[in-house]
Amino acid sequence: MESQIHKIHQQLMNKEISCTKLVQERLDLLKSNTHNTVNSLLDTLALGLAAKVDAKIANGQEIGLLEGIPFGIKDVYMVQGTYTTASSDLLKKYKSPYTATAIQKLLDAGAIPLVKENCDSFGHGSSSENTIFGAVKNAINPDLVSGGSSGGSAVNVAKDFTVFSIGGDTGGSVRQPAGYNKIYGLKPTYGRISRFGLMAYTSSTDCVGPITKSIEDIRIILNVMSGKDIKDQTTYQSKTISEQNILNADGIKTVGYFKNFIETDAIDVKVKADFLSAIEKIKAKGIEVKELDFFESDTLVSTYYTLAMAETASNLSRLDGTNYGNRIEGANLKDTYSITRSDNFSEETKRRIVGGNQVLSQGFSDEIYLKGLNLRDQISENFEKDFKEVDVILSPVTPNSPPKIGDSLKDPLAMYLSDAYTVGFSLGQLPTLTVPQGTETGLQITAAKNNEELVLKFANFLKHTI
Repeated sequence: MESQIHKIHQQLMNKEISCTKLVQERLDLLKSNTHNTVNSLLDTLALGLAAKVDAKIANGQEIGLLEGIPFGIKDVYMVQGTYTTASSDLLKKYKSPYTATAIQKLLDAGAIPLVKENCDSFGHGSSSENTIFGAVKNAINPDLVSGGSSGGSAVNVAKDFTVFSIGGDTGGSVRQPAGYNKIYGLKPTYGRISRFGLMAYTSSTDCVGPITKSIEDIRIILNVMSGKDIKDQTTYQSKTISEQNILNADGIKTVGYFKNFIETDAIDVKVKADFLSAIEKIKAKGIEVKELDFFESDTLVSTYYTLAMAETASNLSRLDGTNYGNRIEGANLKDTYSITRSDNFSEETKRRIVGGNQVLSQGFSDEIYLKGLNLRDQISENFEKDFKEVDVILSPVTPNSPPKIGDSLKDPLAMYLSDAYTVGFSLGQLPTLTVPQGTETGLQITAAKNNEELVLKFANFLKHTI
Protein backbone atom coordinates (compact mmCIF):
# COMPACT_ATOMS: atom_id res chain seq x y z
CA MET A 1 0.00 0.00 0.00
CA GLU A 2 1.00 3.62 -0.57
CA SER A 3 2.92 4.91 2.46
CA GLN A 4 5.29 7.82 3.05
CA ILE A 5 6.55 6.10 6.19
CA HIS A 6 7.56 2.92 4.32
CA LYS A 7 9.12 4.98 1.51
CA ILE A 8 11.26 7.13 3.81
CA HIS A 9 12.22 4.11 5.92
CA GLN A 10 13.62 2.40 2.82
CA GLN A 11 15.46 5.55 1.74
CA LEU A 12 17.12 5.78 5.17
CA MET A 13 18.05 2.08 5.22
CA ASN A 14 19.44 2.28 1.68
CA LYS A 15 21.42 5.41 2.64
CA GLU A 16 19.76 7.36 -0.17
CA ILE A 17 19.23 10.19 2.32
CA SER A 18 20.57 10.89 5.79
CA CYS A 19 18.13 11.41 8.65
CA THR A 20 19.85 14.70 9.51
CA LYS A 21 19.31 16.00 5.96
CA LEU A 22 15.69 14.80 5.96
CA VAL A 23 14.96 16.55 9.24
CA GLN A 24 16.80 19.75 8.28
CA GLU A 25 14.90 19.98 4.99
CA ARG A 26 11.56 19.72 6.80
CA LEU A 27 12.63 22.22 9.46
CA ASP A 28 13.61 24.69 6.72
CA LEU A 29 10.20 24.28 5.09
CA LEU A 30 8.43 24.83 8.40
CA LYS A 31 10.56 27.88 9.19
CA SER A 32 9.86 29.58 5.86
CA ASN A 33 6.20 28.62 5.46
CA THR A 34 3.57 31.37 5.22
CA HIS A 35 0.55 29.35 6.37
CA ASN A 36 1.00 30.13 10.11
CA THR A 37 1.31 26.46 11.05
CA VAL A 38 4.18 26.78 13.54
CA ASN A 39 3.95 27.75 17.21
CA SER A 40 7.47 26.58 18.05
CA LEU A 41 10.15 24.53 16.30
CA LEU A 42 11.83 21.65 18.12
CA ASP A 43 14.95 21.94 15.97
CA THR A 44 17.62 21.20 18.60
CA LEU A 45 15.76 18.12 19.82
CA ALA A 46 14.98 16.94 16.28
CA LEU A 47 18.52 17.28 14.94
CA GLY A 48 19.97 15.55 18.01
CA LEU A 49 17.65 12.57 17.51
CA ALA A 50 18.38 12.52 13.76
CA ALA A 51 22.13 12.27 14.42
CA LYS A 52 21.53 9.19 16.58
CA VAL A 53 19.53 7.53 13.78
CA ASP A 54 22.32 8.26 11.29
CA ALA A 55 24.86 6.75 13.69
CA LYS A 56 22.83 3.55 13.99
CA ILE A 57 22.56 3.20 10.21
CA ALA A 58 26.28 3.91 9.77
CA ASN A 59 27.03 1.10 12.24
CA GLY A 60 24.92 -1.31 10.20
CA GLN A 61 22.16 -1.54 12.81
CA GLU A 62 18.52 -2.09 11.91
CA ILE A 63 16.13 0.78 12.57
CA GLY A 64 12.43 0.55 13.36
CA LEU A 65 9.77 1.54 10.84
CA LEU A 66 9.07 4.87 12.55
CA GLU A 67 12.67 5.55 13.50
CA GLY A 68 13.80 8.81 11.93
CA ILE A 69 10.35 9.75 10.59
CA PRO A 70 9.63 13.49 11.16
CA PHE A 71 6.24 14.40 12.64
CA GLY A 72 4.32 17.35 14.07
CA ILE A 73 2.41 17.76 17.33
CA LYS A 74 -0.66 19.92 17.89
CA ASP A 75 0.23 22.44 20.57
CA VAL A 76 -2.08 20.96 23.19
CA TYR A 77 0.18 17.96 23.95
CA MET A 78 2.78 17.90 26.67
CA VAL A 79 6.33 17.23 25.48
CA GLN A 80 8.77 17.58 28.35
CA GLY A 81 10.86 20.73 28.21
CA THR A 82 8.98 22.27 25.27
CA TYR A 83 6.56 25.18 25.18
CA THR A 84 2.97 23.95 25.29
CA THR A 85 0.87 27.06 24.72
CA ALA A 86 -2.52 25.80 23.50
CA SER A 87 -2.18 28.82 21.18
CA SER A 88 -3.22 31.04 24.11
CA ASP A 89 -1.87 34.11 25.87
CA LEU A 90 -2.41 32.39 29.20
CA LEU A 91 0.11 29.61 28.49
CA LYS A 92 2.42 31.29 25.99
CA LYS A 93 5.43 30.81 28.32
CA TYR A 94 4.40 27.46 29.80
CA LYS A 95 6.88 24.57 29.49
CA SER A 96 5.75 20.95 29.77
CA PRO A 97 7.06 19.10 32.85
CA TYR A 98 6.30 15.70 31.31
CA THR A 99 5.39 14.04 27.99
CA ALA A 100 1.95 12.82 26.88
CA THR A 101 1.62 9.03 26.71
CA ALA A 102 0.67 8.95 23.01
CA ILE A 103 3.63 11.17 22.08
CA GLN A 104 6.00 9.16 24.29
CA LYS A 105 5.01 5.98 22.44
CA LEU A 106 5.97 7.62 19.15
CA LEU A 107 9.26 8.84 20.63
CA ASP A 108 9.95 5.34 21.94
CA ALA A 109 9.38 4.03 18.40
CA GLY A 110 12.01 6.51 17.15
CA ALA A 111 9.79 9.09 15.42
CA ILE A 112 11.29 12.61 15.45
CA PRO A 113 9.16 15.59 16.59
CA LEU A 114 9.77 18.75 14.56
CA VAL A 115 7.16 21.26 15.61
CA LYS A 116 4.41 22.24 18.02
CA GLU A 117 1.57 23.17 15.67
CA ASN A 118 -0.84 26.09 15.56
CA CYS A 119 -4.47 25.41 16.50
CA ASP A 120 -7.58 27.07 17.88
CA SER A 121 -6.83 28.13 21.46
CA PHE A 122 -7.52 25.17 23.78
CA GLY A 123 -9.21 23.48 20.80
CA HIS A 124 -12.03 26.04 20.85
CA GLY A 125 -12.93 26.56 17.21
CA SER A 126 -13.53 24.99 13.83
CA SER A 127 -11.25 27.21 11.74
CA SER A 128 -7.87 27.62 13.53
CA GLU A 129 -8.42 31.38 13.66
CA ASN A 130 -8.83 31.62 17.45
CA THR A 131 -5.09 31.66 18.07
CA ILE A 132 -2.44 34.17 19.19
CA PHE A 133 -0.16 32.98 16.36
CA GLY A 134 -2.38 34.13 13.48
CA ALA A 135 -5.01 32.24 11.47
CA VAL A 136 -3.77 29.04 9.85
CA LYS A 137 -4.18 29.26 6.06
CA ASN A 138 -5.63 26.42 4.01
CA ALA A 139 -3.02 24.29 2.20
CA ILE A 140 -4.90 24.44 -1.13
CA ASN A 141 -6.23 28.00 -1.06
CA PRO A 142 -4.60 30.34 1.51
CA ASP A 143 -7.60 32.68 1.40
CA LEU A 144 -9.67 29.97 3.09
CA VAL A 145 -9.53 28.64 6.64
CA SER A 146 -7.60 25.45 7.34
CA GLY A 147 -10.35 23.99 9.50
CA GLY A 148 -10.04 23.42 13.19
CA SER A 149 -9.05 23.01 15.73
CA SER A 150 -6.11 20.93 14.40
CA GLY A 151 -5.57 23.23 11.41
CA GLY A 152 -1.80 23.61 11.70
CA SER A 153 -1.40 19.84 11.94
CA ALA A 154 -3.48 19.21 8.82
CA VAL A 155 -1.76 21.89 6.72
CA ASN A 156 1.72 20.66 7.70
CA VAL A 157 0.86 17.19 6.44
CA ALA A 158 -0.86 18.45 3.28
CA LYS A 159 2.16 20.63 2.41
CA ASP A 160 4.68 17.84 3.21
CA PHE A 161 6.23 19.85 6.04
CA THR A 162 5.72 16.79 8.27
CA VAL A 163 5.26 13.14 7.30
CA PHE A 164 2.40 12.88 9.78
CA SER A 165 0.97 14.95 12.60
CA ILE A 166 -0.88 14.22 15.81
CA GLY A 167 -4.03 16.26 16.21
CA GLY A 168 -6.77 16.14 18.81
CA ASP A 169 -10.42 15.46 17.97
CA THR A 170 -13.22 16.47 20.35
CA GLY A 171 -16.11 17.16 18.00
CA GLY A 172 -14.42 16.94 14.61
CA SER A 173 -11.12 18.75 15.16
CA VAL A 174 -9.06 16.17 13.23
CA ARG A 175 -11.67 15.10 10.68
CA GLN A 176 -12.83 18.54 9.55
CA PRO A 177 -9.37 20.07 8.85
CA ALA A 178 -8.33 16.81 7.17
CA GLY A 179 -11.33 17.25 4.87
CA TYR A 180 -10.60 20.93 4.23
CA ASN A 181 -7.03 20.06 3.20
CA LYS A 182 -7.81 16.80 1.31
CA ILE A 183 -5.89 14.31 3.46
CA TYR A 184 -6.71 11.52 5.96
CA GLY A 185 -7.64 12.15 9.58
CA LEU A 186 -8.80 9.58 12.15
CA LYS A 187 -10.81 9.98 15.33
CA PRO A 188 -10.35 6.58 16.98
CA THR A 189 -12.75 4.92 19.40
CA TYR A 190 -12.81 6.84 22.68
CA GLY A 191 -10.29 5.21 25.02
CA ARG A 192 -8.24 3.40 22.38
CA ILE A 193 -5.40 5.91 22.78
CA SER A 194 -4.46 7.47 26.12
CA ARG A 195 -5.43 11.11 26.68
CA PHE A 196 -2.82 11.54 29.43
CA GLY A 197 -0.84 14.67 28.61
CA LEU A 198 -3.46 16.09 26.24
CA MET A 199 -4.92 19.36 27.56
CA ALA A 200 -8.55 18.59 28.35
CA TYR A 201 -11.28 20.34 26.40
CA THR A 202 -14.25 17.94 26.68
CA SER A 203 -12.98 14.97 28.65
CA SER A 204 -15.82 12.67 27.58
CA THR A 205 -15.10 13.04 23.85
CA ASP A 206 -11.42 14.11 23.56
CA CYS A 207 -9.45 11.72 21.32
CA VAL A 208 -5.85 11.60 20.09
CA GLY A 209 -5.89 11.34 16.29
CA PRO A 210 -3.31 10.85 13.51
CA ILE A 211 -3.32 12.95 10.32
CA THR A 212 -1.55 11.54 7.24
CA LYS A 213 -1.54 11.33 3.46
CA SER A 214 -2.30 7.60 3.32
CA ILE A 215 -4.44 4.89 4.92
CA GLU A 216 -1.40 2.73 5.61
CA ASP A 217 0.29 5.50 7.58
CA ILE A 218 -2.88 5.94 9.67
CA ARG A 219 -2.72 2.20 10.45
CA ILE A 220 0.96 2.28 11.44
CA ILE A 221 0.60 5.27 13.78
CA LEU A 222 -2.66 4.01 15.30
CA ASN A 223 -1.02 0.69 16.21
CA VAL A 224 1.90 2.43 17.91
CA MET A 225 -0.22 4.84 19.99
CA SER A 226 -3.02 2.43 21.03
CA GLY A 227 -3.17 0.55 24.30
CA LYS A 228 -4.07 0.63 27.97
CA ASP A 229 -2.45 3.29 30.13
CA ILE A 230 -2.60 3.26 33.93
CA LYS A 231 -2.57 7.07 33.80
CA ASP A 232 -5.88 7.14 31.88
CA GLN A 233 -8.61 4.91 33.30
CA THR A 234 -10.75 5.21 30.15
CA THR A 235 -8.17 3.32 28.05
CA TYR A 236 -8.38 -0.34 27.05
CA GLN A 237 -6.23 -2.90 25.28
CA SER A 238 -6.95 -3.26 21.55
CA LYS A 239 -5.77 -5.65 18.86
CA THR A 240 -3.05 -4.67 16.39
CA ILE A 241 -4.40 -4.08 12.89
CA SER A 242 -2.34 -5.80 10.19
CA GLU A 243 -1.77 -4.41 6.71
CA GLN A 244 -3.12 -7.61 5.16
CA ASN A 245 -6.42 -7.31 7.04
CA ILE A 246 -7.35 -3.96 5.50
CA LEU A 247 -6.64 -4.89 1.89
CA ASN A 248 -9.86 -6.86 1.37
CA ALA A 249 -13.27 -5.30 1.97
CA ASP A 250 -15.32 -8.32 0.85
CA GLY A 251 -16.80 -8.63 4.34
CA ILE A 252 -18.52 -5.24 4.00
CA LYS A 253 -21.99 -5.95 2.60
CA THR A 254 -24.08 -3.02 3.78
CA VAL A 255 -23.43 0.73 4.01
CA GLY A 256 -25.76 3.20 5.67
CA TYR A 257 -26.18 6.96 5.50
CA PHE A 258 -28.36 9.38 7.42
CA LYS A 259 -30.97 10.73 5.03
CA ASN A 260 -31.64 13.81 7.20
CA PHE A 261 -27.98 14.83 6.70
CA ILE A 262 -28.62 14.89 2.96
CA GLU A 263 -32.27 15.95 2.70
CA THR A 264 -31.81 19.36 4.28
CA ASP A 265 -31.53 22.94 3.07
CA ALA A 266 -28.38 23.35 5.18
CA ILE A 267 -26.22 21.25 2.84
CA ASP A 268 -24.47 22.80 -0.15
CA VAL A 269 -26.02 21.65 -3.44
CA LYS A 270 -22.70 20.36 -4.82
CA VAL A 271 -21.77 18.54 -1.61
CA LYS A 272 -25.15 16.80 -1.75
CA ALA A 273 -24.81 15.88 -5.43
CA ASP A 274 -21.28 14.59 -4.98
CA PHE A 275 -22.27 12.51 -1.95
CA LEU A 276 -25.18 10.91 -3.77
CA SER A 277 -22.90 10.22 -6.74
CA ALA A 278 -20.49 8.41 -4.38
CA ILE A 279 -23.41 6.37 -3.05
CA GLU A 280 -24.30 5.27 -6.60
CA LYS A 281 -20.71 4.17 -7.25
CA ILE A 282 -20.79 2.09 -4.08
CA LYS A 283 -24.08 0.49 -5.13
CA ALA A 284 -22.56 -0.33 -8.51
CA LYS A 285 -19.98 -2.48 -6.70
CA GLY A 286 -22.77 -4.69 -5.36
CA ILE A 287 -22.91 -3.23 -1.85
CA GLU A 288 -26.36 -2.63 -0.37
CA VAL A 289 -26.96 0.96 0.74
CA LYS A 290 -29.56 1.76 3.41
CA GLU A 291 -31.06 5.09 4.41
CA LEU A 292 -31.00 5.54 8.18
CA ASP A 293 -32.98 7.79 10.51
CA PHE A 294 -31.03 9.91 12.95
CA PHE A 295 -31.29 13.00 15.12
CA GLU A 296 -31.56 16.32 13.31
CA SER A 297 -28.17 18.02 12.93
CA ASP A 298 -29.23 21.04 15.02
CA THR A 299 -30.09 18.65 17.89
CA LEU A 300 -26.65 17.04 17.58
CA VAL A 301 -24.88 20.40 17.58
CA SER A 302 -26.83 21.76 20.55
CA THR A 303 -26.32 18.54 22.54
CA TYR A 304 -22.60 18.49 21.81
CA TYR A 305 -22.01 22.15 22.63
CA THR A 306 -24.09 21.96 25.82
CA LEU A 307 -21.84 19.17 27.13
CA ALA A 308 -18.63 20.56 25.59
CA MET A 309 -19.10 24.00 27.12
CA ALA A 310 -19.97 22.51 30.51
CA GLU A 311 -16.85 20.36 30.54
CA THR A 312 -14.54 23.09 29.28
CA ALA A 313 -15.81 25.47 31.97
CA SER A 314 -14.93 22.82 34.54
CA ASN A 315 -11.58 21.85 32.98
CA LEU A 316 -10.35 25.43 32.54
CA SER A 317 -11.34 26.55 36.04
CA ARG A 318 -7.81 25.54 37.15
CA LEU A 319 -6.24 28.15 34.86
CA ASP A 320 -6.33 31.26 37.02
CA GLY A 321 -2.66 32.25 37.09
CA THR A 322 -2.04 30.67 40.49
CA ASN A 323 -0.45 27.38 39.45
CA TYR A 324 -0.37 27.79 35.67
CA GLY A 325 -0.05 30.57 33.20
CA ASN A 326 0.45 34.29 32.81
CA ARG A 327 -0.69 35.84 36.11
CA ILE A 328 -1.81 39.49 36.08
CA GLU A 329 -1.99 41.06 39.54
CA GLY A 330 -5.11 42.93 40.56
CA ALA A 331 -6.16 44.90 43.63
CA ASN A 332 -7.04 41.68 45.47
CA LEU A 333 -7.12 37.91 44.86
CA LYS A 334 -10.58 37.93 43.27
CA ASP A 335 -9.55 40.82 41.04
CA THR A 336 -6.34 38.96 40.08
CA TYR A 337 -8.32 35.89 39.01
CA SER A 338 -10.74 38.01 37.01
CA ILE A 339 -8.12 40.08 35.17
CA THR A 340 -5.87 37.07 34.50
CA ARG A 341 -8.68 35.09 32.88
CA SER A 342 -10.32 38.04 31.10
CA ASP A 343 -7.11 39.28 29.50
CA ASN A 344 -5.56 35.90 28.66
CA PHE A 345 -8.45 33.83 27.30
CA SER A 346 -9.67 34.34 23.72
CA GLU A 347 -13.17 35.61 23.02
CA GLU A 348 -14.22 32.13 21.88
CA THR A 349 -12.82 30.46 25.02
CA LYS A 350 -14.60 33.00 27.22
CA ARG A 351 -17.81 32.39 25.28
CA ARG A 352 -17.56 28.66 25.99
CA ILE A 353 -16.70 29.11 29.67
CA VAL A 354 -19.64 31.47 30.21
CA GLY A 355 -21.97 29.11 28.34
CA GLY A 356 -20.69 26.14 30.32
CA ASN A 357 -21.12 27.84 33.67
CA GLN A 358 -24.63 28.84 32.63
CA VAL A 359 -25.77 25.29 31.82
CA LEU A 360 -24.18 23.97 35.04
CA SER A 361 -25.67 26.66 37.27
CA GLN A 362 -28.50 26.11 39.72
CA GLY A 363 -31.82 26.25 37.96
CA PHE A 364 -30.35 25.37 34.57
CA SER A 365 -28.42 22.13 35.12
CA ASP A 366 -31.56 19.96 35.37
CA GLU A 367 -33.25 21.67 32.46
CA ILE A 368 -30.27 21.84 30.09
CA TYR A 369 -27.21 19.81 31.18
CA LEU A 370 -29.03 16.67 32.33
CA LYS A 371 -31.15 16.78 29.19
CA GLY A 372 -27.93 16.88 27.17
CA LEU A 373 -26.62 13.80 28.99
CA ASN A 374 -29.89 12.00 28.30
CA LEU A 375 -29.73 12.88 24.61
CA ARG A 376 -26.14 11.61 24.43
CA ASP A 377 -27.34 8.25 25.75
CA GLN A 378 -30.13 8.19 23.15
CA ILE A 379 -27.60 8.97 20.39
CA SER A 380 -25.40 6.05 21.51
CA GLU A 381 -28.41 3.72 21.58
CA ASN A 382 -29.37 4.84 18.08
CA PHE A 383 -25.89 3.95 16.82
CA GLU A 384 -26.07 0.50 18.42
CA LYS A 385 -29.34 -0.09 16.55
CA ASP A 386 -27.88 1.18 13.28
CA PHE A 387 -24.85 -1.11 13.43
CA LYS A 388 -27.14 -4.11 13.68
CA GLU A 389 -28.38 -3.14 10.19
CA VAL A 390 -25.22 -1.88 8.46
CA ASP A 391 -21.47 -2.52 8.57
CA VAL A 392 -20.35 1.09 8.16
CA ILE A 393 -21.95 4.53 7.97
CA LEU A 394 -20.91 7.06 5.32
CA SER A 395 -21.47 10.79 5.59
CA PRO A 396 -20.12 14.10 4.31
CA VAL A 397 -17.52 15.64 6.62
CA THR A 398 -19.12 19.10 6.47
CA PRO A 399 -22.32 20.47 4.91
CA ASN A 400 -20.42 23.26 3.13
CA SER A 401 -17.05 24.15 1.62
CA PRO A 402 -14.35 25.91 3.71
CA PRO A 403 -15.20 29.56 4.49
CA LYS A 404 -12.91 32.50 3.86
CA ILE A 405 -10.61 33.58 6.67
CA GLY A 406 -12.49 36.06 8.87
CA ASP A 407 -16.02 34.85 8.10
CA SER A 408 -16.19 32.37 11.02
CA LEU A 409 -15.08 35.02 13.50
CA LYS A 410 -18.01 37.21 12.44
CA ASP A 411 -20.53 34.39 12.89
CA PRO A 412 -19.77 31.92 15.73
CA LEU A 413 -23.08 30.11 15.15
CA ALA A 414 -22.10 29.30 11.56
CA MET A 415 -18.80 27.96 12.90
CA TYR A 416 -20.65 25.67 15.33
CA LEU A 417 -22.95 24.44 12.55
CA SER A 418 -19.94 23.46 10.41
CA ASP A 419 -19.56 20.61 12.95
CA ALA A 420 -23.07 19.32 12.25
CA TYR A 421 -21.90 16.05 10.65
CA THR A 422 -18.96 15.32 12.96
CA VAL A 423 -20.23 15.85 16.51
CA GLY A 424 -22.73 12.96 16.52
CA PHE A 425 -19.97 10.39 16.06
CA SER A 426 -18.00 12.07 18.86
CA LEU A 427 -20.98 11.80 21.21
CA GLY A 428 -21.25 8.12 20.24
CA GLN A 429 -17.49 7.67 20.91
CA LEU A 430 -17.13 5.87 17.56
CA PRO A 431 -14.12 5.42 15.25
CA THR A 432 -14.46 7.79 12.31
CA LEU A 433 -12.07 8.49 9.44
CA THR A 434 -12.03 11.36 6.95
CA VAL A 435 -10.96 10.32 3.46
CA PRO A 436 -10.14 12.86 0.70
CA GLN A 437 -12.66 11.50 -1.82
CA GLY A 438 -16.32 11.96 -2.66
CA THR A 439 -17.02 15.63 -1.87
CA GLU A 440 -15.06 18.87 -1.78
CA THR A 441 -14.29 18.25 1.91
CA GLY A 442 -14.12 14.45 1.71
CA LEU A 443 -16.20 11.71 3.28
CA GLN A 444 -16.46 10.27 6.78
CA ILE A 445 -16.44 6.52 7.39
CA THR A 446 -17.75 5.31 10.75
CA ALA A 447 -18.02 1.85 12.30
CA ALA A 448 -19.05 0.40 15.66
CA LYS A 449 -16.80 0.96 18.68
CA ASN A 450 -13.30 -0.53 18.50
CA ASN A 451 -13.72 -1.40 14.83
CA GLU A 452 -11.04 0.79 13.27
CA GLU A 453 -10.01 -2.15 11.09
CA LEU A 454 -13.38 -2.06 9.31
CA VAL A 455 -13.08 1.71 8.82
CA LEU A 456 -9.64 1.32 7.22
CA LYS A 457 -10.86 -1.55 5.04
CA PHE A 458 -13.68 0.55 3.65
CA ALA A 459 -11.38 3.53 3.18
CA ASN A 460 -9.13 1.36 1.04
CA PHE A 461 -12.15 0.16 -0.92
CA LEU A 462 -13.34 3.75 -1.52
CA LYS A 463 -9.92 4.79 -2.75
CA HIS A 464 -10.30 2.37 -5.66
CA THR A 465 -14.04 3.02 -6.15
CA ILE A 466 -14.57 6.80 -6.17
